[in-house]
Amino acid sequence: MLWYKSWLDTRWRFGAGMAILVVAAAGSVLVYPQILELLSMNTGGAPAEGELGRRVDEGLQLARSFQGYIWSQWYRHNSTQLVALFAMILGTGGLVAQGGGGVALFTLSLPVSRERLLGVRAVVGLAELGAMAFVSSLVVPLVSPAIGQSFGFGDAIVYAVCLFVGAAALFGLTSYFSTLFSDQWKPMLAALCVAGALAAIEQVWVVSPRASLFRVMSGELYFRSGEMPWPGLLGSATAAALLLYAAVRTLAARDF
Repeated sequence: MLWYKSWLDTRWRFGAGMAILVVAAAGSVLVYPQILELLSMNTGGAPAEGELGRRVDEGLQLARSFQGYIWSQWYRHNSTQLVALFAMILGTGGLVAQGGGGVALFTLSLPVSRERLLGVRAVVGLAELGAMAFVSSLVVPLVSPAIGQSFGFGDAIVYAVCLFVGAAALFGLTSYFSTLFSDQWKPMLAALCVAGALAAIEQVWVVSPRASLFRVMSGELYFRSGEMPWPGLLGSATAAALLLYAAVRTLAARDF
């Protein structure tokens, strides 16, 4: 019953996230022939200056190959941002957000501990997050033949693992905030602020792709060198576990 209730609580968020990610992934692949046409019309000119110019030039160079384009546009940007957002959306809600209403009182009256209530919700949320990361990632090699390109399923799975493990830390963060605020939106806003601060820090100070949360999520180290970002993956998994444990302890001690 708890599993089914957790699914009912999050199914619309999960369904919306899955649909958006699948459509966005397919669109990123199908638009590549138009990108090549635009690149062929580019006659060169003076190179751009500054950090922004360097990034623009790097993006143009990456787009000249399908592998580089998919990593740069999909895995580094779109999927990382979308999965991070839906990780925080899935992490919101729960028993505290239900307040003292009938739903919360009914849930508390069930013959199960608060630890189990949150544990089941966390497992369901992580399963949904993993499904979004893996399915959207596998859309790339499935759709690529439609435009005469190919993308390895093994590479797609590696990127999905990086995406999921990194996003799990954001899910854990939002789940923890959801035990502190009796509101649906404050936990997500707080998590967005933390994520924005981390992204800003990564922009100002060059953080290693082995440790940077968003660079780990994008699988940058794997793309550039073929290595897995094990320190970042381990750090993200540990952070997710600790945050979910903190959420369990906070919920257990909370007075309703």
